[in-house]
Amino acid sequence: MSQFEFRGKNVFISGGSRGIGLAIGVKLASLGANVCIAAKTADPHPKLPGTIFTAAKQIEDAGGRALPVLCDIRYEDQVNAAVAKAVAAFGGIDILINNASAISLTPMTETGMKKYDLMNQINGRGTYLCTLACLPHLRESAKKGRNPHVLTLSPPLDMRPMWFENHTAYSIAKYSMSMCTLGLAEEFRQYGIAVNSLWPLTAIDTSAMTVIIANPEDPPEELKYRNADIMADAAALMLCQDARNYTGQFVIDEALLRQVGVKDFTLYKINKNCPDEELAPDFFVPDDIYEAGNAPAVQRPFVMKTIKSLAKL
Repeated sequence: MSQFEFRGKNVFISGGSRGIGLAIGVKLASLGANVCIAAKTADPHPKLPGTIFTAAKQIEDAGGRALPVLCDIRYEDQVNAAVAKAVAAFGGIDILINNASAISLTPMTETGMKKYDLMNQINGRGTYLCTLACLPHLRESAKKGRNPHVLTLSPPLDMRPMWFENHTAYSIAKYSMSMCTLGLAEEFRQYGIAVNSLWPLTAIDTSAMTVIIANPEDPPEELKYRNADIMADAAALMLCQDARNYTGQFVIDEALLRQVGVKDFTLYKINKNCPDEELAPDFFVPDDIYEAGNAPAVQRPFVMKTIKSLAKL
């Protein structure tokens, strides 16, 4: 992916102090981008490594210019202030990555309104708010011919009950991010701003995922996940497309990379010896991905088994 240039591009990432958001920030920084990390972790978390400052260091080490900004995207004043700081530091915003998300894979009996509100305030409302705050600057970017993009980390819309059962609140919150993509892609088409969504085919090895699902006693080589680099590579590919034409897309990382000729995905595996068919698929992946002629070899039944087991935690 090194052939794609983002030199001088200004990127605003919500919640990018760790995980996929950070991986995307580091990738774009390595290609020349200026990256603002707008997240609420200023002090080390007892279970989740990474702060806005450690993230900024990684971005700078990758060759980019970093701006760490303390921001809780549930609050409009904090988002507006963070966007203003990014514009003051970089001179504008060309790319918005709606990465921040909250997750609780629990049934209604274990999901009170505090947990429901948290997920919906961060996921759906936070995506809408960050996009709203960045919109004037994205429009200015379009006028200057700088190819502005909004990329949201959310799944294709699939209203089948199996994607809601046992975690209805989370699915509502996560799909609301995708509905922002669906509607805003058409709304922003007149401005020449691309609005797309990206989602992983398999489970991604992040600190949050480990806390939620994995047994902390399991050694890393036992994880049947991929690393976040696959999402970063797919994001870079999407963000260099012509914003006037490439919009309203719901993309699965591996499917996109296969389209451009990638055939060997071993480098993305945590355990390089894990067979492809044993990789753990992510939730919300549509059937047509598995039914395609070059369908990846993953065990789709694993998804429902995992959902059922998580509901019992």
